[in-house]
Amino acid sequence: QVQLVESGGGLVQAGGSLRLSCATKRSIFELDYTGWYRQAPGKQRELVAVLPRRGPTNYAEFVKGRFTISRDNVKNTLYLQMSSLKPEDTAVYYCAIGHLGPTFWGQGTQVTVSS
Repeated sequence: QVQLVESGGGLVQAGGSLRLSCATKRSIFELDYTGWYRQAPGKQRELVAVLPRRGPTNYAEFVKGRFTISRDNVKNTLYLQMSSLKPEDTAVYYCAIGHLGPTFWGQGTQVTVSS
């Protein structure tokens, strides 16, 4: 079983920034799929951003220009830099990794944006 440990969530005012981290002991260098998802109360989990090993980065329309996904293959860590946060960004954020898709998931980290 692959363990993913997320950190960096918290409470921030609208317009602020946070950086989420997702660390694993498993090497992510060869993984094709690394991504971030989020789930707001009463809503389904949705894709935020995907950073494949090959190919273009993919962002959800609602975060384009505000969020940046990146990965450090040496530290085996996935990041999500979030800027210009809005109250509607409030959710539990999950990282996910895998070969063909999101196979392994983190436990989630809460992000709350106050207006």
